Amino acid sequence: KERIEKILGNSEARNLYIGTFHSVFARILRGEAHRLGYPNSFTIYDSEDSKSVIKAIVKEMNLDDKQYKPNVVLGRISQAKNALVGPLEYLQDHQLQQEDSRNQRPAIGQIYQAYAARCYKNGAMDFDDLLLKMYELLNTFPEVLSRFQHKFKYILIDEYQDTNPVQYQITKLLAAANENICVVGDDAQSIYSFRGATIENILQFQKDYDDVKVVKLEQNYRSTKTILEVANTVINNNKGQIEKSLWTDNNSGEKIRVVRSMTDNDEGKFVADTISEQELRNHYNHGDFAILYRTNAQSRAMEESLRRRGIPYRIYGGLSFYQRKEIKDFIAYLRVISNTRDEEALKRIINYPVRGIGKTTIERALTLASEQNITFWEVLERAGEMGFRAGTLDAINNFVLMMKYFQSLLKDKNAHEVAILVGKHTNMVKELFNDKTTEGLARYENVQELLNAIKGWVDDQDNLTQIDEDGQLLDNVDNERTKNAISLGAYLQQVTLLTDADKEEENDNVVKLMTIHASKGLEFPIVFLVGVEETIFPSAMSINTREELEEERRLYYVAVTRAKSKLWITYANTRYRFGSLIQNDPSRFISEMPEQFVDNSYSGAGHFNVSNNNGGSAFDRMNNRGYGNAAAAERVYGPPPAAKRNVLPSQPPKAQPVTKVHQASANFVASDPT
Repeated sequence: KERIEKILGNSEARNLYIGTFHSVFARILRGEAHRLGYPNSFTIYDSEDSKSVIKAIVKEMNLDDKQYKPNVVLGRISQAKNALVGPLEYLQDHQLQQEDSRNQRPAIGQIYQAYAARCYKNGAMDFDDLLLKMYELLNTFPEVLSRFQHKFKYILIDEYQDTNPVQYQITKLLAAANENICVVGDDAQSIYSFRGATIENILQFQKDYDDVKVVKLEQNYRSTKTILEVANTVINNNKGQIEKSLWTDNNSGEKIRVVRSMTDNDEGKFVADTISEQELRNHYNHGDFAILYRTNAQSRAMEESLRRRGIPYRIYGGLSFYQRKEIKDFIAYLRVISNTRDEEALKRIINYPVRGIGKTTIERALTLASEQNITFWEVLERAGEMGFRAGTLDAINNFVLMMKYFQSLLKDKNAHEVAILVGKHTNMVKELFNDKTTEGLARYENVQELLNAIKGWVDDQDNLTQIDEDGQLLDNVDNERTKNAISLGAYLQQVTLLTDADKEEENDNVVKLMTIHASKGLEFPIVFLVGVEETIFPSAMSINTREELEEERRLYYVAVTRAKSKLWITYANTRYRFGSLIQNDPSRFISEMPEQFVDNSYSGAGHFNVSNNNGGSAFDRMNNRGYGNAAAAERVYGPPPAAKRNVLPSQPPKAQPVTKVHQASANFVASDPT
């Protein structure tokens, strides 16, 4: 907007409508809302306002608030509005009703109807209404449509591949009179179907209007020839696309390196080690690196490896793994089980998941603890004699009983076994599983990743107790030592050290971690694309139809084209999933990359290529061709920096030791060896 104002001057730019769909339509509705029965000074509800209204309606309808969570219901309503489905049509659609019944939320249609009526009564619109009501306005009042068709003689839309059905329909209505419409977009980067965007909008643009001129912007100024060749070849496997072929004047660059590791923890170690090596050999900064992954839960192994290496990093578009609410909640349970005097952790979990112990009860218990100089936990244990009554007393007693049961497990259960039972008996995992929103799914995956991490840690510690300091297998394993090594207390000690690293100052020179979705529109000199395995990328939930798989392939295309000069693609042979070590196949997208642009040297040697400093095969290492091989190192890390000439040594050369020859004295007599 500022650039257009500078080009045209403020007076001309002032007459233009420039902004997002929502902001432009809100501006129009401010003058036209009265036609739809809303005041022109209508309120715009943010997501918190909308959730509050949904919460009130659920309560009034006597529905289960655990089944009808505000964010789940609101997500469904938003999906309907963006598909131009109003409350009446929603209620009358048999398939939608069946779908809601299968998800055990048959009343969503009634909630939608009540929510729409409440917003109307309150003279308010939510963000989705700004689109839906704009469509209703243009579709219901021909004189309004005609006025804006003639007002907007020229329409320009950016990122057209990310538009949804309601935006598409409004655009068609406004452009119908003049057909002077210019859209800019890349169908190969249409990756937001979960937000309601549809690739069909850009694919059928040429059919919607006569005399369409297509201008292909195929020159790429970011990536090397190698990276573009790979990206072009992979995306050409999609049928639903506008044909194009990116090219560049940049140099060919290095091959894309595909690296296999034994486990996800080994994968994280390889990435952290390679970043350190690149910084040392090629003088890169932390800020030159980005690590991209398909789901947020995958950040855990990367974060832990970077922390152990002392490499600063930042999560973009989200929180650090151990700072995410669901992870902090789960670890808080483990902390209280290990130490009931941990008041901060106890306050966090006492009413999560909701169990009827409200804010007033908690404040009263804390006051009693302070007055009587006892712990918060002791007040809960003695809730009856402390004056708590009826439902509140039952809720507190049930909570205390559950926590004491968890504590009884510490005698003969390891950290993972305890954590599994905590997730089950608190209903935390079940509650997250039942939340089918995108955010709910991410939270569920994060908790599963935490449980996987605990299982991996237990197995590692168990193995370590069976060998001595020299790596030899012990004949007699100390069972008590093993039990202590894999206990909940031992786990909490190491995880506390990991979470403490979060308390660092802001710094721009950091390695960037983010999902591929969050990376769209960004670029980085060096990219690590991690976890490229079947069921992860492509996602197991996105391989049921060709359309879903093609969107996953577009996501892969986006990931590959974030890299400017170097790209590593990594995958793990095995990962812990639901407490079991699962064998993984490399992603089908890896096999779609043309071999001549890919270095597979490090994808066939299994564990050794990651855990033993990239020493090559067993044959190479035993024949001194591995660890000291400069060619092998250059293949992984790139060429070394150019030698600096005429540089004085930092220390003077050391004097060579003088060897003295000992001569026996003349009267020396050798002693008798016998």
